Amino acid sequence: MKYRIWYSTEPFADFVINNTELKNKTYVKKKMYESDANNAKNFHTMPDHIKKILYLDAPDLIVEIDHEPIFSIEVSTEAGTGHNAFQRFARLAASVENNVPAFYIYPEAAIITRQGTPPKWDKINPLVFKALDDVMSIYKIPALLYYYPSDYRAHSDASTSPNLLTKGILYDPKRNYSGSPLGSDNEMKKMFGAINEIIKIFETSGIIKGREKLLSNRKIIDRRTFMNNEYVNKGGNLNMSPLSATIKVKTEYLLNYLSQFENNNYSIGELLRSREETIIYKVNASFRGDPYPGALAAIDYLLCREGKSFEERRYNLVLIWSDVELDDNTKTLILNGTKGKVGDFVKAVQASENKDRFVKSDFDKLKEVKLSGDYSESLADLLKEYSISEINYGVGIPSIKKEIDKSIKHLDDIDFLVSTDNDGCVLIHYDINNVFANA
Repeated sequence: MKYRIWYSTEPFADFVINNTELKNKTYVKKKMYESDANNAKNFHTMPDHIKKILYLDAPDLIVEIDHEPIFSIEVSTEAGTGHNAFQRFARLAASVENNVPAFYIYPEAAIITRQGTPPKWDKINPLVFKALDDVMSIYKIPALLYYYPSDYRAHSDASTSPNLLTKGILYDPKRNYSGSPLGSDNEMKKMFGAINEIIKIFETSGIIKGREKLLSNRKIIDRRTFMNNEYVNKGGNLNMSPLSATIKVKTEYLLNYLSQFENNNYSIGELLRSREETIIYKVNASFRGDPYPGALAAIDYLLCREGKSFEERRYNLVLIWSDVELDDNTKTLILNGTKGKVGDFVKAVQASENKDRFVKSDFDKLKEVKLSGDYSESLADLLKEYSISEINYGVGIPSIKKEIDKSIKHLDDIDFLVSTDNDGCVLIHYDINNVFANA
């Protein structure tokens, strides 16, 4: 059997390979391109069965046997309060929806420090455990969370953590695993064991029959039990965020509100009309992407889904970028939010193609970091495993003439400017300190 390991970052791929049975297999590593928006040429060279998993966003790793994906891994070190624990949920759902087991590495808690207050642990929202379990119940495919190693249990007082600069998060010290979790941690060992079980199941039973056996595997059963216990022990309930930002309304109210927008170019579909009630996720905040798309996907499974297709919902699911009130007299909705609106969302989508471009404020920030030394302590800690004689600050952009010309106007703010073309070639446009002299 031949394995292919699709990765976003190669050190993390090596981390997983060398700590599991993958190290004893015949495999090749392949770079995973996140979307056709970021890198259209290379994205569309990837096989369809990989692109299907990426339709909502890219996980950090996908492993396949003979062109059949067998598991994916998503990693985050974010503090997990409120909506944040669901930021990557859509990626996990996309994997499981394609019958591919998903692993989620997420901190039980991470340290947050705010000006004028002592450091404290920001703990995981336990509702994420129920959301993952509901996904498993519908698809009969594992979606398992393992805690990213941290000081949380050893240092309940965050101020005593020896790793304050990394938010109490524990990284593997090996240079070739840069940025990866501490591999010797018990949580990681348990995850490696579950990965080995999945590999064994698919090798011995094949893909189709193997999928049927996954949830009856003892290690997977034990992890699912652990997750359910964590949900209970940490006080999980259905009044927590993001469900606390939802309301259930009669679909009639929604239809009456939308009717004002109906015209020759827009009509309300029958699927929306077919359900008597609707769950509204109301976000009365200034527009931004994360964590709301992931939270919306979680709400779907926590409240609406009864089957594998979006058509198999008990309730409609609608996101409204506003607060919402019900007008019982006219049986309609009143949207009175002022912080954000749908137009902000549309503008952000239209501008998304520019997200890899640099603007003047980006150069100003680089210059500030370079001159002020505000981040010198954090940079020193990040690079402490290396012998550093000098730090240079620069920019890498796509090889688009218009973007290069704009960036050249800000050379006084940076030490180097490079670009990459669609073939992966690096072009050096400016290098005042000869950083790339021997490249």
